[in-house]
Amino acid sequence: MEIRQAEERDIPRLGELLLQVCRVHWEGRPDLFREGGRKYDDGELRELLRDQDRPVLAAVDNGKVVGYAFCVYQHHRNEGSFQDMTTLYLDDLCVDENCRGRHVGRALYQAVLDMARRSGCYNVTLNVWSCNESAVRFYEKCGLKPQKVGLETIL
Repeated sequence: MEIRQAEERDIPRLGELLLQVCRVHWEGRPDLFREGGRKYDDGELRELLRDQDRPVLAAVDNGKVVGYAFCVYQHHRNEGSFQDMTTLYLDDLCVDENCRGRHVGRALYQAVLDMARRSGCYNVTLNVWSCNESAVRFYEKCGLKPQKVGLETIL
């Protein structure tokens, strides 16, 4: 398996994987997510792939994209009481449902950490929906710890 920068030719497969992620979120929170929705359409994916501050990694096995990691560099400067720093925010990580358990996610996450270190980032952050219990367990196994907790009241 190879981890590389995603390319425009990967867009159809990235779209399929985005549908898998949405299905997990829709099953967990149908009040928030639309069935069959995608976080990014093909046009938005093309723009993301050109944006240096929003790197997209692809896990490729035997020529097929089996996972991705969408990232965003966040540059925090002169923000009130916070220290100046650069964070790599892991916006979305997906492994094809047919490839789970083969350490694809771990390899993608390690590649994200390596990219963040090379870029001089202070930390890597992410959000995970609490209804996605398998993702929560995965990130805990990777050593992530809560930074802050989001709470809600549905009205």
